[in-house]
Parts: sequence; structure tokens; C-alpha cells
Amino acid sequence: MDKLKVYIENRQKKVKIPSGLRLLVRRCCNATLVAENFEGSAEVNVTFVDDEQIKELNQQYRGKNTSTDVLSFPMGENGKFDINPDTGAYVLGDIVISLEHAAAQAEKYGHSLQREVGFLTIHSMLHILGYDHVNGGIQAMRMHEREDEVMAALGLDHDVYEDNLNNG
Repeated sequence: MDKLKVYIENRQKKVKIPSGLRLLVRRCCNATLVAENFEGSAEVNVTFVDDEQIKELNQQYRGKNTSTDVLSFPMGENGKFDINPDTGAYVLGDIVISLEHAAAQAEKYGHSLQREVGFLTIHSMLHILGYDHVNGGIQAMRMHEREDEVMAALGLDHDVYEDNLNNG
């Protein structure tokens, strides 16, 4: 992979964004592309929203009248992506994360918000790159394995990221 540009926007006020979270999101996007041997420069948009905002998007784009943790909007199909004429980079797509939902899940599972957002970012990047788990089976298993590999490569598999932030 040549160069990655991650555009991050915060459109919510319910959850304070922890120090280092934006850097972690960039690292997760990069690590996923490296793990997938992605070639060329790329761009991805990540937006933080609250549960009400993601519920509206989920209803609009998936017909589901409920909030969710993350939505992925790939800009390509079968590994073919549009190219930004100004930068020459592949435009991979958009990731929308409900920080409100992520914070609740982190508490439920007993790990940090950083770990949860890291996982959701990796999960969504894999969707953007064509992975799917909806129908289960081998595709779901392959996606889960890739998530685990990228999480481990970043040291997020045992929630040590937060410990490193606090001790480093």
C-alpha cells in the first residue's frame, strides 16, 4: 500500500472522544489494508455519530428502524474502486460509528472504548473490501479470522492498547 488518507469527522456530542482515538482509527484502517495486501493509495471517511443518527441511517439505507454500532458504505465492488481525480487515490468508502453504541458495548463486554472502536473500524474496513458475514458459513469464518489477525497485529486482542496509552 502506498499512502492512506483517513478523514475523520465527529458529528456527536454524547461521548467524549478519548485521547488517541483518531490515531487508533487511522492505524486500524492502515493495518487492515496491509493485511489485505492492498496496492495503491487509498482514502476512507470515518464519521462518529450518536445512536439517533445511526438509527436514521440504518432506516434509510438498510430499512432497519434500530440503532447499530457501525455502518459500512463501500464505494467499490469486486475490488474495483473509484479514483479521486485530485489525488489519484482509490476512494474506498465511508464508515459510520455510533460512539454511543460503542461505549455501551465496551462496557457490556468489559473492555475499553478504544478496543471497541478499533474492532468496529477493522470490521467495517473488511466490509468495504468485500468481506461479508451476513449469511454465515465460510465467509463469516474468514472475516472473523481476518478481524482477529488485524486486532492481534495492533495489540488489540487483549485490550492492551489502553494499558499502553496509560503507561507509555
